Amino acid sequence: MTAHRFTYPEAAEVLRVEESWLRRHIKKLPHSKKGREVTFREADLDAIDDMFQHAPTSGPLAVASPAPAGVHPLAALKPLPGRGSLRRA
Repeated sequence: MTAHRFTYPEAAEVLRVEESWLRRHIKKLPHSKKGREVTFREADLDAIDDMFQHAPTSGPLAVASPAPAGVHPLAALKPLPGRGSLRRA
C-alpha cells in the first residue's frame, strides 16, 4: 500500500493556504517532483506546518529552550578587552 500523494489543490486545502502561495514558495518547501508533477506526502505537509509554527518567547506560556547537551552554560561568554589599552598617563 502506498501513501497518498497530495496535489497542489489538495495540499493547499489541508494547509489552509492559497494554492498560489504553495506555488510561489515551492523552492523553500519540502515536496516531491517527478518530471513536472509536484506532489506532497503527509510528512511534507507536517514539515511545512512545523516551519511556520510560532510559540511565545516571553510570558507565562513561553517555551523554555533547553541548553544543548554537553555545552557549559557560560561557554558563549567572551572575555573583556585587556586593560592595557586603558593605560594612565
